[in-house]
Amino acid sequence: MRAPARLHLGFLDLDGAVGRRFGSLGIALDRPVTEVTVTRADADAESGPDAARAARARDAVRAALDIRQAFGVAVDSALPAHNGLGSGTQLALAVGVAVARLSGHALSAREVATLLGRGRRSAIGMEAFEAGGVILDGGKAMTNGAGAAATGPGAPPPLLARLPVPDAWRIILVYDRAREGLSGDAEMKAMATLPPFPPERAAHFCHLMLLRALPALAEGDAQAFGTVIGEWQRALGDHYSAAQGGARFLSADVAAAITVLEEKGVPGVGQSSWGPTGFAILGDPAEAEALLGSLRRRFASSTNLFFDCVRGNNQGAELVAL
Repeated sequence: MRAPARLHLGFLDLDGAVGRRFGSLGIALDRPVTEVTVTRADADAESGPDAARAARARDAVRAALDIRQAFGVAVDSALPAHNGLGSGTQLALAVGVAVARLSGHALSAREVATLLGRGRRSAIGMEAFEAGGVILDGGKAMTNGAGAAATGPGAPPPLLARLPVPDAWRIILVYDRAREGLSGDAEMKAMATLPPFPPERAAHFCHLMLLRALPALAEGDAQAFGTVIGEWQRALGDHYSAAQGGARFLSADVAAAITVLEEKGVPGVGQSSWGPTGFAILGDPAEAEALLGSLRRRFASSTNLFFDCVRGNNQGAELVAL
């Protein structure tokens, strides 16, 4: 299995004023990738980076489907953990889907995600795995009009829209190898302590998403799409700042690199999920490569910053039978 990384561009409504909470937009990327090889075996075995996490996914799917078979799981490459690229979901789905299919269960990524308790707030990672593209999900229904989000594993949020990433678009990724984003209990605690998200802000960004960002994407207008993403990211960065040391970005070094891009007129910039990975969306490959070179020269002395220029993934995960 070869599964794509994804950018999580943000939540539309963190408080659910109209009865649904969250609602996410994200983009599947052509790299970096998660690659795993799963084989039937006489005894369980696992190897490679994040092997223990891969084994947990294997064991969970096997138990849920009552599979009586041992499997070898080799993690050939893994996404950097806790970097905002969806490493946990992609690894779990890659292993889970492979185990299910090797056992005669043709389950979708959504079905495997539900078995594994993935996608409780966002369906971006699951839908990136399923078919790639730019993905908009519909968030989670509340237990009542103003109550807490429905608890329990449940199903991931519904898919509302999937549009292809235009062929000419490029995404610059800004990595900080010295930092990790929030995850697990720390992430849950941070989400629980965020201040209320004003309903008028949620309404504003839902409006922009439907009538500016998605039409711009459909028309291949990276500048117009990026303008909405940049405004949304600034608002979300301010909202999350208390959980990020008082700043819009988890990493000050990533923030410095993003500032350089903003000064060069790139509007579609931000941080994926809890970071630290930053991004910039460009509509012209030559411009993207020129900016990539500029960043590498500007931050050549940095030991922790790393830059890459990638495309979108419009296919999702790849399954190759050995």
